[in-house]
Amino acid sequence: MSTQRLTCGYVPLVDSAPLIVAQELRFAADEGIELNLLPQPSWAALRDLLALGHLDVAHMLSPMPTAMSLGLSGPPAQIDALMVLSANGTVIGVSSMMADAMRAKGWQSGFDDPAGTVGPMLAALNRPLRVGVPFPYSMHRLLFEYWIREAGAAADIQVITTPPPLMADAVRAGELDVFCVGEPWGSVAVSAGVGELILPGVSIWAQAPEKVLAARRVWIDDNTVAVAGLMRAVSRAARWLDQPDNRVLAIEILARSAHLNLPLSAVEHALTGRFATRTDGPPVHVPDFVRFFEGATNFPWRSQAAWIGAQIALITGIERAHAITVAQGTMRPDSYRMHLGPVGVDMPGASAKVEGALAHATPVASTKGEMILGPDAFFDGRTYDFAAPD
Repeated sequence: MSTQRLTCGYVPLVDSAPLIVAQELRFAADEGIELNLLPQPSWAALRDLLALGHLDVAHMLSPMPTAMSLGLSGPPAQIDALMVLSANGTVIGVSSMMADAMRAKGWQSGFDDPAGTVGPMLAALNRPLRVGVPFPYSMHRLLFEYWIREAGAAADIQVITTPPPLMADAVRAGELDVFCVGEPWGSVAVSAGVGELILPGVSIWAQAPEKVLAARRVWIDDNTVAVAGLMRAVSRAARWLDQPDNRVLAIEILARSAHLNLPLSAVEHALTGRFATRTDGPPVHVPDFVRFFEGATNFPWRSQAAWIGAQIALITGIERAHAITVAQGTMRPDSYRMHLGPVGVDMPGASAKVEGALAHATPVASTKGEMILGPDAFFDGRTYDFAAPD
């Protein structure tokens, strides 16, 4: 078998795990792919390298393909998402000073109460809240602003872009009041004694597509064999990651200096869903904190893309229908079905669904009759059917 070298950029987060495992356990090699993983210091750096063709594929924030394809971020480029790499996996935290101010406003220090947390957070300071997000067009920001808006709270916030590895330092320096970040960087802030965690992203949307495997559309069209092999390897890695018996080895692999270069405990929090939300605090368990495969996590739902497009329209003021159309075009269920269906990956009967409709795990129609979706509820109980009129 001939070997093709693919260069893949990633930001060192736990949810880059499917790519790291595909390389380390030789799932990519089994497909004839030499996967060259290149860590990037920020999402902006990764964005530019992919847009300019210096990367073949990338671990990318799920809203980034839409933002780039709309011309909202960096060099104009048509970027598509071949598959979702992970769902959930993010946290919202606050500085230690902010946490004390929130408790003075009645916050009970819980980690699972979006409705009861938003008021004390917004009332804590007599000035705009400085909110750190890893990128202007990230699921972190979309979820945070959705949470505030749908909770019906008046918000005065200043959004500050901060690369994930620098989030704890920015909190320590007094530059941020609130931070929204993927693990392990929220736990790093807690371990450093500079912040507390107030919500997991999964409490706002129970099945938020967090990261995607993305590439330029022209590259996808010109490299069908490589795309198929890479998708098969990543799907295999995602399935491996969601098996509990593999968790110890997964933590050890991710923590290595070549990948995340962090203590085992920092990685363990995300993969086990057990967190110390404040220094010396008791651990809190968050079911489904991050998911890599189960529940059709990897499927690139056009309805999830539509939700992303609608949220981007709200924060930018661009025309909603246009943003939704572009967003849906960046998701590639056609490629997913073509390349993974023949190797036995179960496929849903449709490429879109009503988002937020499942309060519990629910069997749905699929090619193998084995698919169980959900829960995928939003904290406010709303549902989104993008096939229906507004």
